[in-house]
Amino acid sequence: MQGNPYKLHGALGSPYSIKMRALLRYRRLPHLWLSGGSAADIARKHMKAPVIPVLEYPDGSFKNDSTPLIYDLEARHPNQRSIIPDHPADAFLAFLLEDFGDEWLTKAMFHYRWFLPRDQQQMSHWLPFDSMQGGGLERIDAAATFFRDRQVGRMALVGCTAENQALIETSTRRVLSALESHVVNSFHLFGTRPSLAEFGIYGQLSQLGVDPTAQEMMRADFPYTYRWMQTVDDMSGIEGQWRDPAIPYAPVIKALLHCVGDVYMPFLNANAAAIAEGRDTMRFEALGMSYAQQPFKYQVKCLADLRAAFHALSPDTRAELEPLLEETKCLATLASA
Repeated sequence: MQGNPYKLHGALGSPYSIKMRALLRYRRLPHLWLSGGSAADIARKHMKAPVIPVLEYPDGSFKNDSTPLIYDLEARHPNQRSIIPDHPADAFLAFLLEDFGDEWLTKAMFHYRWFLPRDQQQMSHWLPFDSMQGGGLERIDAAATFFRDRQVGRMALVGCTAENQALIETSTRRVLSALESHVVNSFHLFGTRPSLAEFGIYGQLSQLGVDPTAQEMMRADFPYTYRWMQTVDDMSGIEGQWRDPAIPYAPVIKALLHCVGDVYMPFLNANAAAIAEGRDTMRFEALGMSYAQQPFKYQVKCLADLRAAFHALSPDTRAELEPLLEETKCLATLASA
């Protein structure tokens, strides 16, 4: 490996770490994968928000937050297997679907991991095992008890409650169903090469493919999507092209956008309203099911970024997208000031 490589400090149990590792592999950017307890130490030492993954740059600087990292790497390596589609409309849709993966599908990851005792048992032991990388079973068991109590105690905070179970699981199955119909025909969403949308969705699904309950569900009901994930993990050998804009989108795009419009847009709107009104709970209904949790300022930023990206499009590109976004119930939220 010539020169100083990037260093990705992450963890196998972190969906954003796995997302970024897959992305670096596809883009063939020289990098080292550094997992274990040192990743959390790096985050605490160098990051304002001490979360992983942390990308250490060849110059010794550190950054985190996967979406800004993606665009920073694009700016630094513009001609090296970009994951931003060339066509502006496709680039926007890929950004929207990546954001949906990061901010809504992560609830599926947390829900399936910590809702049932069987999943709590496995992952509360596996995650300290990953971090410690040795040290004896007694230490792993002790850490597992602490970790399980902490994570289960956070479920209401992130919206993974019994009240919200129906919507989380129903929306997850809708995404998996859309992918299951698609991946038997094509591994990619916008042509024959991956975009940031695939990586955003894959990061969260990668964890569902590990946790007992979710893994059983995927293997039984969505077997080709389950296998597809293993391909997305390392697509360094993929060569492909972006789709021809003159050809209609694959049906999976509309299916996924319906998930965004039916669930994620109402979630973002309810969250922003709760923050603006100073309420400590946000509530909305989608697909005939209720959902409630504490609002978060970060999702207000996500909504603002989506709107800014939409309004930054040329008038012709917005006009191209508007019928699809209107049909899938995304337009009103995105077009708002």
